[in-house]
Amino acid sequence: MRITKSNFQEQTTPRYIYLSEDQMYEIHMATLEVLERIGLRVDHEEARRLLKDAGAYMGENHVVRFPVFLVEEALQSAPSRVVLSNRDGERVMFCEKNQSYFGPGSDLPWTIDLYTGETRKSVKQDIVNASRIVDALENLDFMMCYAIAGDVTNQLSYVHEFHAMVENTRKPIVFTARDGEDFMQIVEMAAVIRGGYEQLKQNPFIACYSEPISPLIHAREGLDKLLLCAEYGIPAIYTPGAGAGATAPCSLAGLLTQVNAEILSGLVMHQLKSKGAPYIYGAACGAMDMKTTIIPHGSPEFQIYGTALAHLARFYNLPCWSTAGNSDAPVLDQQATMEWGFNIFMAQCSGANIIHDIGYLNTGLLGALEALVICNEIIGLARFVNRGIVVNKETLAVEVMERVAKGGNYFEDEHTYNHFRDFWNPDLLNRVRHDTWRANGGFTLGEKANKKAKKLLAEYAPSPLSGAMKEKLGELMAKYEAQYK
Repeated sequence: MRITKSNFQEQTTPRYIYLSEDQMYEIHMATLEVLERIGLRVDHEEARRLLKDAGAYMGENHVVRFPVFLVEEALQSAPSRVVLSNRDGERVMFCEKNQSYFGPGSDLPWTIDLYTGETRKSVKQDIVNASRIVDALENLDFMMCYAIAGDVTNQLSYVHEFHAMVENTRKPIVFTARDGEDFMQIVEMAAVIRGGYEQLKQNPFIACYSEPISPLIHAREGLDKLLLCAEYGIPAIYTPGAGAGATAPCSLAGLLTQVNAEILSGLVMHQLKSKGAPYIYGAACGAMDMKTTIIPHGSPEFQIYGTALAHLARFYNLPCWSTAGNSDAPVLDQQATMEWGFNIFMAQCSGANIIHDIGYLNTGLLGALEALVICNEIIGLARFVNRGIVVNKETLAVEVMERVAKGGNYFEDEHTYNHFRDFWNPDLLNRVRHDTWRANGGFTLGEKANKKAKKLLAEYAPSPLSGAMKEKLGELMAKYEAQYK
């Protein structure tokens, strides 16, 4: 069952607290010290000019120090909520307090083939298939490209990924881009669908994911996308990917302070370009495993950081980006489902708004369509638990108890008929005795997810774009391809 705020009479504010108000204040003050005393390298001429004109301190080697007033002004002008529509213009994702939305991540180089079970390089068709499955699953709210389109013109891989998504799902899209050039190609396609650039700005169905470089560097390519987001009103998701002990201090508080400086300095430049432009706070951070030099995504630290950053986003009154549904397991096994369940539940309880990487395996290198199906079930469970308990005259059921005490029974009572659907019911998980399970085929969770994914691909038809719209997108793709012939 899809759990939304409209299903229940009360909202539930997450109670899972990792940072107190005092601790967040200390991190904020340490962040301001980093910004004003140390600064960050800004490898972008327009961004440096904006900062200089606004009163930032310009140093050698493009290092810029940020006075406190610039940070405070940016926090004042950034919107406290961001709304994304679907492809058809319906406003469906409200990034505000108590609203969490889940979707896949991006750019997986490897895929476990749904039909052969073999691990192979990802291709554009994998993005088509994932988009159709995400469109069908009730607990996945947005689409990110999932896989790398490894079989297309390399310079246009991100454009092909967007093309595959937008033709196969109505849901909002978070896209990635290499630089400002393919960013504008993707935005051109989105503007065609929305009916123009101004219409897209007023009612966006896309958001752009980009990153600074930890530690303390804003690269030209990332800032190209960030400033274009501000100019065109595309919601910007500008998130560090730091690793404690590798690209950030080897302490929880130290990493949070550094990435907070990277996020807030990005916000300053974004708001200087266009005050009030939509910006989404967040990061995807972990601790480097010193035995392997891998930053494990299924680790508890990864979700502790995500939860703490969700707290900081509320401290700043900004929408929040986060991560869940990501496992370090190299195959779809018990480890994967354990890690998915743990980190999806933590992310739901954190109160983060846009939660990506659903269904990742092997620390963000491997995907499986079955993983999306299983995580869809886990998200439904987590949402049910997080909804809280409705307490009113009807649910307290004193009259029901009185009827039963006088000789009735709960099984036949009208109250039971009215409320038994309020409880969570799984689609994939087993709830029958062993002999019944065996008689029904004895399918494991992974086997049932495989069957469901195949069934969706065979039978589910996403709402199509119009023929004229598909033709226009085809013309744009041909124009882009012609640049590299």
